[in-house]
Amino acid sequence: MAAKSFDFIVIGAGPGGYVAAIRAAQLGLSVAVVEREHLGGICLNWGCIPTKALLRSSEVFHLMERAKEFGLSAEKIGYDLDAVVNRSRGVAKQMEGGVRGLLKKNKVTVIMGEASVPAKGKVSVKTDKGTEELTGKTIVLATGARARELPGLEADGDLVWTYRHALKPARMPKKLLVIGSGAIGIEFASFYNTLGADTTVVEVMDRVLPVEDADISAFAKKQFVKQGMKIMEKAMVKKLDRAKGKVTAHIEVGGKVETQEFDTVISAVGIVGNVENLGLEELGVKVDRTHVVVDEYCRTGVEGLYAIGDIAGAPWLAHKASHEGVMVAEHAAGKKVHPIRPNSIAGCTYCHPQVASVGLTEAKAKEAGYELKVGKFPFIGNGKAVALGEAEGLIKTVFDAKTGELLGAHMVGAEVTELIQGYVVGQALETTEEDLMHTVFPHPTLSEMLHESVLQAYGRAIHI
Repeated sequence: MAAKSFDFIVIGAGPGGYVAAIRAAQLGLSVAVVEREHLGGICLNWGCIPTKALLRSSEVFHLMERAKEFGLSAEKIGYDLDAVVNRSRGVAKQMEGGVRGLLKKNKVTVIMGEASVPAKGKVSVKTDKGTEELTGKTIVLATGARARELPGLEADGDLVWTYRHALKPARMPKKLLVIGSGAIGIEFASFYNTLGADTTVVEVMDRVLPVEDADISAFAKKQFVKQGMKIMEKAMVKKLDRAKGKVTAHIEVGGKVETQEFDTVISAVGIVGNVENLGLEELGVKVDRTHVVVDEYCRTGVEGLYAIGDIAGAPWLAHKASHEGVMVAEHAAGKKVHPIRPNSIAGCTYCHPQVASVGLTEAKAKEAGYELKVGKFPFIGNGKAVALGEAEGLIKTVFDAKTGELLGAHMVGAEVTELIQGYVVGQALETTEEDLMHTVFPHPTLSEMLHESVLQAYGRAIHI
């Protein structure tokens, strides 16, 4: 059978791959996307979206427990874990169907199977019906990543879980150990802790949420502890002894090893890129620690071959992958494109309280040699936050004292994952402190805190 020819072939239909395919089709290219499991990838099916559905359920449960604070009464508050999970899976299924519809609308050919790149410009796909050969002027690797597993801490789906098991649990943990306090770990810790699990988080670094600004990490930790979580920092799980219905964790902290028993462990110690069985080594593609090395335009160095999203390295975020997908499609179509600036990409963590940030932390800005103006504004000074019953939080801004450039913004508190985009847009437009000060923010809104943090950096805050 003759190979099918396309202008643009994408391997992987996650938030990078399907967006690249749609944009390429919009530009008039003939497009095929190959996916081995689910349209929408990990994000829509086993990551971003279903976790948010779970966290929304736990958030509503938490609010129900606080009913008396709002002058309301709620009795016999409880939850049905199976129903919570089924709602989450239903949301994921709906989103996958949406992606399928978008690809069809844009006349993208979808091929379900496992792809490899046997030679430049060629893709071989193993499907249920056999092997299908494709040729394409442009090929985009968007195969994503999977959970990293450390020796001795491997998941078994029973006592030790990855994010996939945690999204579709067979039972509600009673005593839970979460290894790793990055976004994935702390979100699951937050979800299960809110629903009643006795939760311990072990972090090898010196603080939870270690990529965040130190002030934000410290504030978040206080809230987690207040909620009943146990946080162990500068600690490492050395070994897990598994027995019927229990796991004994050997945890090294302060130079000593202690043991604790749990009924469930969630391992959230990072990700590894899906680079295997693609034929990359034979093509001469450079791979560094399971991630494809690319230039600012996501080119691999092999003519016509790009890599985007998690497989192409940090930051490992769906919105970064999507933006790269658009950029690569436009680049392949001969359009002028602007490379992505990693520091301009916001990171969001949907624990309770939420955490969001963009740009340099105060420490990183100092390391880079900037003279700084730093502003901090607490939620307690905002009328909308108090009215919502969400007065615990902090907005922090970091400016270049010489130019007024916004170097970074960092937040913890209710709905900060929605607020951060204000600063992201500001950075994209090269906004200075003066522009932000002269902007009129609507009242009463949480967004007023963005304004006040800027004012505070320059000694002009009104409500603090």
